[in-house]
Amino acid sequence: MKNKSLSIPLAIIGGSGAHSLLSKNIIGKPKIITGIKTPFGKTANLYSYKSKGLEFLFLPRHGSDGYKTSAPFVNYRANIWGLKELGVQRIIAWSGPGVINPTFEVGHYAVPHDVLDVTKNRPSTFFEKGGLGFIRMSHPFCPDMRHAIIYALNQFGCPHYDESIYCCTEGPRLETPAEINLYHSYGADLVGMTLAPEVFLARELEMCYAAVCYLTNFAEGLATRDYKSGVLFEGMMTDKEKVAVDSSLGKIPSIVTSAFQAIVNHDRECDCKNAMLRYRERGDIKDDWRTWIDP
Repeated sequence: MKNKSLSIPLAIIGGSGAHSLLSKNIIGKPKIITGIKTPFGKTANLYSYKSKGLEFLFLPRHGSDGYKTSAPFVNYRANIWGLKELGVQRIIAWSGPGVINPTFEVGHYAVPHDVLDVTKNRPSTFFEKGGLGFIRMSHPFCPDMRHAIIYALNQFGCPHYDESIYCCTEGPRLETPAEINLYHSYGADLVGMTLAPEVFLARELEMCYAAVCYLTNFAEGLATRDYKSGVLFEGMMTDKEKVAVDSSLGKIPSIVTSAFQAIVNHDRECDCKNAMLRYRERGDIKDDWRTWIDP
């Protein structure tokens, strides 16, 4: 499928297994969009879906065929740039973090309102030149998009937490008990490896970004779990929890499409679209965002 004239304002960024899950839940085969060339490399192939009058893009964060690229090695800058190139204005990411807050339950959902970035080696900005990018982060996740996700969760009667702080770690290893204790002392509720720097890069290109999380397991040290070799998380998830998590994951496509339906016909009234306005008004950059990386 050719990309040059394509303009789709909605996109999903999904984790491992998301592509097959979407394909099972949405009638009709998606159109494949070959990887987009960007100044930061090439994206993976993307997919254009149509469902219930909506058209949206899907970008598989870790690759089209399962978990081929682990979190610290995802080309986040190429992915966000490529979505912007295709006309995307609003992004919903889905993620399956662990639980740090002991009052949260595995199998429930959470809608992060804030983020702690403790990654170490990931390029986290487009603006390596030009003195740009000094922008406010009072609401790193778009408030309007968050409200749309919460509306959809309520619509389906899904148990969820309206607010949560997501701590993004480097990976690919899981965290030690001491690290989890530290992140809990910071106020984190969830721990995962994917939402940063995605959320920050989206804001730099004035895109709305929010996330819906299905909670997969208690983080290390929060619950006594025997070590089990050869299974996901090596035993950190019980059989009962896995049933709840699989059920929650299966509802994600419906939740995301309902959130899009709730917001698609509304103008963007949030501040995300004006993140770089100060630089435009000063004449540091022009309206063409493609020139911002080397103004």
